[in-house]
Amino acid sequence: MSSFNVAKFGGTSVANFEAMSRCAAIIESNPNTKLVVSSACSGVTNLLVELANGVQDQTRRSEVLTKLAEIHQAVLNQLDNAAQAAQAASEVSAILDTVASLAEAASIQSSHKLTDHLVACGELMSTHLLTQLMVEHGIQAVRFDIRDVLRTDSNFGKAEPLLDDISKLAQQNLIPLCQDHVVITQGFIGSDEQGNTTTLGRGGSDYSAALIAEAVEASGLEIWTDVPGIYTTDPRIAAKASPIPEISFSEASEMANFGAKILHPSTLLPALRHDIPVFVGSSKQPEKGGTWIRHQVESSPLFRALALRCNQTMVTLRSAQMFHAYGFLAKVFEILAKHKVSVDLITTSEISVSLTLDQTDTSGGAPQLPEAARLELEELCTVEVEHNLCLVALIGNNMSESKGYAKQVFGTLEDFNLRMICYGASPHNLCFLVHESVSKQAIQKLHTELFEG
Repeated sequence: MSSFNVAKFGGTSVANFEAMSRCAAIIESNPNTKLVVSSACSGVTNLLVELANGVQDQTRRSEVLTKLAEIHQAVLNQLDNAAQAAQAASEVSAILDTVASLAEAASIQSSHKLTDHLVACGELMSTHLLTQLMVEHGIQAVRFDIRDVLRTDSNFGKAEPLLDDISKLAQQNLIPLCQDHVVITQGFIGSDEQGNTTTLGRGGSDYSAALIAEAVEASGLEIWTDVPGIYTTDPRIAAKASPIPEISFSEASEMANFGAKILHPSTLLPALRHDIPVFVGSSKQPEKGGTWIRHQVESSPLFRALALRCNQTMVTLRSAQMFHAYGFLAKVFEILAKHKVSVDLITTSEISVSLTLDQTDTSGGAPQLPEAARLELEELCTVEVEHNLCLVALIGNNMSESKGYAKQVFGTLEDFNLRMICYGASPHNLCFLVHESVSKQAIQKLHTELFEG
């Protein structure tokens, strides 16, 4: 394992000149940080997704393009070195020209391949800016296009990494460069074997940072965001949420999977494979410390945290043919697999099955059941699709072995209409759906009862 550290900065951490300057200070404070993974500037990816979805109104397209230019120009205007600023400005301008062309093409006909090419431009631009700012801070920084290393398949929108290829290319191209430089590169994006730009899915910057850390056998991975570590729940929902100094990989994975926005659900898998400790902290307040995620931790409380994930889509399938029948669920999942529908949670009864759909691509919003899949399913059973739901997840340890806690949880929620309760498959979580209008209230009541007593 190498002695150097990988640091990833999220969109709010590179939002503007001041935010990027704080990143530079964090990097300077740790001489072991040799590889920096950057997201797009805050708000940029949302604008690019809007263009990728197809904006036919030329006035609106122009407005979005102007906004993109303004975000990046505001940083360029504050760089001191005129020559370096001019070089970065030229690079950013060329990428914005590409964005304009792709946006026009998307207004005629969008595609997953075009979307990946377009939304990747955010990271490509932010890393030009961050590299120049680092150089001005006296850091021997160099920009590197991660598409030359992070090889994926061609499943645009939610590409799968090719681990052996990534490892080989990182050994050849990244590690030697990190010996004498601080390397600034992009999160979220990669390329397939034909050189087409791909993305790892919405929120994939954390995942790509962990893949890179794994490939270079880093000694640590830092995730710098806008909150000082992982809390018992979102502090914006529960004011008395408290920071968690240390948490296990399994607990943090459950939190990420069930909506804790501090981490991408897949982030921890590469780190877990190579036992790389992960630190999560705030680039705005690095002095406050953060949360260490490790394989082994000293304490494993019954209740660790609450997570909330909204934009949930629940599909309920009902058929009398299910009763004492064979193969019904196999047919259902065969149809879903055929139409590339990813299932998240599932509960069953004798004549019905309810499941939630997983959001895995870059399109944002609630996941949809494709019409073609629905038509095939309706040949087997009735199909009911519900939206405007949120998933509440209670994360903890050895919950299946503890008596009485379920009474405490459900007693606290006696005034709420709970849907699709899932429990038992993991000792680390209990989760259920509620209507989005009461989701935050449910989190608040549970947090008061379980974490503030």
